[in-house]
Amino acid sequence: MSALPRSYNPFAEDEEEDVAPAGPGGAGGADRQRYLQQEVLRRTAATADSTTRSLSLLYESERIGVAASEELVRQGEALKRTEQMVDKMDQDLKTSQRHINSIKSVWGGLVNYFKAKPPESKPEQNGAPEYYANSRLKEAMISSKEQESKYQESHPNLRKLDNSDNDFNKADLVSSGERDAYPKNQQLRAYHQKIDTNLDEMSSGLSRLKSLALGLQTEIEEQDDMLDRLTKKVETLDVNIKNTDRKVRQL
Repeated sequence: MSALPRSYNPFAEDEEEDVAPAGPGGAGGADRQRYLQQEVLRRTAATADSTTRSLSLLYESERIGVAASEELVRQGEALKRTEQMVDKMDQDLKTSQRHINSIKSVWGGLVNYFKAKPPESKPEQNGAPEYYANSRLKEAMISSKEQESKYQESHPNLRKLDNSDNDFNKADLVSSGERDAYPKNQQLRAYHQKIDTNLDEMSSGLSRLKSLALGLQTEIEEQDDMLDRLTKKVETLDVNIKNTDRKVRQL
């Protein structure tokens, strides 16, 4: 039978050699502990820098979303003006048809003569309401614009990814209860607080982006309805123009 005990671990000797002190006073263990501390700081700093970059990209996305929203609102205003012009053309065409009828027959002329002249008024809107950007999009744009200063601070050309001494000094401003929740090492505590702050900002930014997206969706749906209404009006106007042109040629 083997002389080795049943619980013998063949790798135990290697582990003992790895953790054995390299010299008097356990210098090897102290070096290993120092290395682990530096590695923790390095990884935590990398995480803080990563959250800072992510936050900067989030602000950039939010800025682009606001610009897209403003352009969509301008497009809605242009569509509304176009619809008003089509309504005006339709009213002018009806006036022209009335004059053509008076020219074609004496009876039509007499009818138009005795018929009360319609008062001057604005073109009929044919059920088209006044254009206003939806309230959800407006509120989202206002909320996002308030963060524009933060975007400027976090812009890649303006921000610094390294954690400055000011970030570490801010660690002393937290309450004692919050301080107990973080590591006691000053640098490590500052990194953890920076990560938590960035994550809170990212959460708020994602919420604002969601509001922008929902507002854009509502605005696009409303403008789709406006385009459908405008398309039908243009088709009807085209038919009326052709009929009027045919009547003029028959005079």
